[in-house]
Amino acid sequence: MPLLPAESAVRRALVRAERGVTLDAVEAETLLHARGLGEGDPLDRLLAAAGRVRDAGLASAGRPGVVTYSRKVFIPLTHLCRDRCHYCTFVTTPGQLRAAGRAPFLSPDEVLEIARAGAALGCKEALFTLGDRPEDRWPVAASWLEAHGFDSTLAYLRAMAIRVLEETGLLPHLNPGVLSWEEIQRLKPVSASMGMMLETTATRLWSQPGGPHFGSPDKEPALRLRVLEDAGRSAVPFTTGVLLGIGEDYAERVDAIREIRASAQRHGHVQETIVQNFRAKPRTAMAAHDDLELQEYVAAVAVTRLLLGPRARVQAPPNLSDSTELGLLLRAGVDDWGGVSPLTLDHVNPERPWPNIDKLAALSAEAGYTLRERLAAQPPYVQQPEPWLDPRVRPHVSALAGLDGLAVEGRIPVGLPWQEPDEAWVRSGPGVGRVDLHVEVDTVGRTGDRRSDFDAVYGDWAELRDRTTAARDGHSTALAAGDREVLAALAHAESDPAGLTDAEYLALLGADGTALEHLCALADAVRADVTGDDVTYVVNRNINFTNVCYTGCRFCAFAQRRTDADAYTLSMAQVGDRVDEAWAAGASEICMQGGIHPDLPGTAYLDLAREVKRRQPGIHLHAFSPMEIVNGAARTGLSFRDFLTAAKEAGLDSVPGTAAEILDDDVRWVLTKGKLPTATWLEIIGTAHEVGLPSTSTMMYGHVDTPAHWVAHLRTLAALQDRTGGFTEFVLLPFVHHNSPIYLAGVARPGPTVRENRAVHAVARLLLHGRIGNIQTSWVKLADTGTKAVLQGGANDLGGTLMEETISRMAGSENGSLKTIAELEAMAAAIGRPARQRTTEYGTPSAERIATARSDEGRRALTLS
Repeated sequence: MPLLPAESAVRRALVRAERGVTLDAVEAETLLHARGLGEGDPLDRLLAAAGRVRDAGLASAGRPGVVTYSRKVFIPLTHLCRDRCHYCTFVTTPGQLRAAGRAPFLSPDEVLEIARAGAALGCKEALFTLGDRPEDRWPVAASWLEAHGFDSTLAYLRAMAIRVLEETGLLPHLNPGVLSWEEIQRLKPVSASMGMMLETTATRLWSQPGGPHFGSPDKEPALRLRVLEDAGRSAVPFTTGVLLGIGEDYAERVDAIREIRASAQRHGHVQETIVQNFRAKPRTAMAAHDDLELQEYVAAVAVTRLLLGPRARVQAPPNLSDSTELGLLLRAGVDDWGGVSPLTLDHVNPERPWPNIDKLAALSAEAGYTLRERLAAQPPYVQQPEPWLDPRVRPHVSALAGLDGLAVEGRIPVGLPWQEPDEAWVRSGPGVGRVDLHVEVDTVGRTGDRRSDFDAVYGDWAELRDRTTAARDGHSTALAAGDREVLAALAHAESDPAGLTDAEYLALLGADGTALEHLCALADAVRADVTGDDVTYVVNRNINFTNVCYTGCRFCAFAQRRTDADAYTLSMAQVGDRVDEAWAAGASEICMQGGIHPDLPGTAYLDLAREVKRRQPGIHLHAFSPMEIVNGAARTGLSFRDFLTAAKEAGLDSVPGTAAEILDDDVRWVLTKGKLPTATWLEIIGTAHEVGLPSTSTMMYGHVDTPAHWVAHLRTLAALQDRTGGFTEFVLLPFVHHNSPIYLAGVARPGPTVRENRAVHAVARLLLHGRIGNIQTSWVKLADTGTKAVLQGGANDLGGTLMEETISRMAGSENGSLKTIAELEAMAAAIGRPARQRTTEYGTPSAERIATARSDEGRRALTLS
């Protein structure tokens, strides 16, 4: 039994709850002890307080007195699972399936039979439930999948979700358990929503023998919290919740709800939180375990409501309580009954039949509430679908939704094609939006300093500010002049530039005064030994084919909503015209990247590559960041390897190693809401190298990071280079802060200092020595003076002419969007070094390309147009 709090403590907590004060963890735990349903008893008062919060939320949502449910069918794709939860009757074994004459998975015909029957009864949600990765435990599951042409359970789930959308119109809600970030990207385009119960944050219930989750790899709380975060970063309407009564204590219950609240505040993706009571089931390890007592349960529901607040949707499964108890759950703050099926049983709790929907409506009415049908996605995500609903699913949702975002009751779903929007890619004509932004950003300027959804798209700015105070405290990263650790590291670097410890490189990053001069001179000497005195550059053109993006990178001032004044998307013809213009100017390279436009089909990347090569077969196409590759692979359903191979066949020659920022997820999740994690970046770049696509490598620094992150980032790149050898250069990208959202919101510092720029270029030259020979500086970000300084301290390459540079200019860089050959060569001459035009892979361009670039026609073509 939990230790009971003093009655006075319960009374104090109740008073605070009744006054609408935010409860701390101790107060919430205290209120879980509230008991007594007589008028004025503690639990009675608690329920009244929770009910008022819920009612206020419904009123502010525009539907006072309305509670909801989803009319669904339950599709148990497979009852096999690699986990061994001690209370579960959903999961079975291959032997039991064989004895029952059943296959490891439902067949496509069986899936569609259930879905069609549900659609005929007016169901609008197809709840796919299944065990976690059964092929990892059961060979028969792997064999079945292989025989049917699938490499994983999740691949089969994706295929079945598409068929349900196309053939029945039901909206898939996917519950496949623990997912990686990449897997979420692949399933989002085929679902209206997803879900996974957090259940508990009590790690001991997973780690200790005898615990209900012991032996279940997917039940580790930290892993499930990571899925909850990744779903938020990916803008997936997500259902989660807690399972109460499996051995957790009251403090652990509160902790789980607070974790859900924190994630919801960061990302806005938690569409409903289920508070589920444990029910013992026969033939399980917990068959003799007591069910959760009723008053204990409703107290937990009420505390959940108080902790989550009025905007949250709190759900209780109506079949897990007796019908006479549902009124208590409504009093406790429930406003959603979840999915209720007129056709299929609850396969997770088969002993508890669904209530009749008419009876559920009557019981709700008795408590003073009107029952309305909703869709698999809650109304806010239906009414404002970007970035929450994939464009290919949006028509299916719209067909079933009313203006209030709830379901049109009585409407029968009809299958619709699962396809890219008709307007997804403009093939010809003037494009869409401000297509001359690459010119006007230097003349007219941007319309405003931030996108229109600044306060919503990036998550909780206040929470981010609290996490990054050290980044903005104004401290210097320089070490004192004559610091012994710096001097010792310099001495070691003279004999073994790439052989220092992390601590020694970190000391060098703090070098100042004469020590900084010594460091830069040493790096410059290493540069001279490796690449000679030539300052290299490439004649290239950037083409940013769209700036519409909903990824939510907090440092990016380039991305816009499609309705923003500065938003644009080029037509394919415009892309091709810019390729021709670049070729006429003597360019040997097109560098092409764009925003993650929600309507852009995955095949568009392949079409872009083909268009570039159709226009100019001899030009090198350096294109598509790792984030774009994730997007293309997820939308086409291809693996990273297959997508990269297809892109190479279409004309892709190399890949920019952008989207790296800092290869540390703690930093990345501050810098960006939805971009790929470090492991995925490394996987994509490594795979690109393996299929014969070299890449650059990059680091954006000077925002919320520290010099220790820089050293670790360089080590990570060095390790990948040791494995693949595919990096052609390392590009340092100082953070440009002026219009960056993360700076405007007061989270990041205003970029690196001059000293830091010099030190990090020098250290990069030393640490990467023997691995990556070319260190590139960014004239766009450092200007001429800063560029010349780092060219004398380890860097050897100027990058390119660019011809258009919109991304840094939108962030507030004031160094232009174009450098002519003469201007680049003048920078080299100013420091007494020769300049050499190069190819993307550091070879020598053809005589024709060099001559064209220096001809009168080429110089006239090298303009912003």
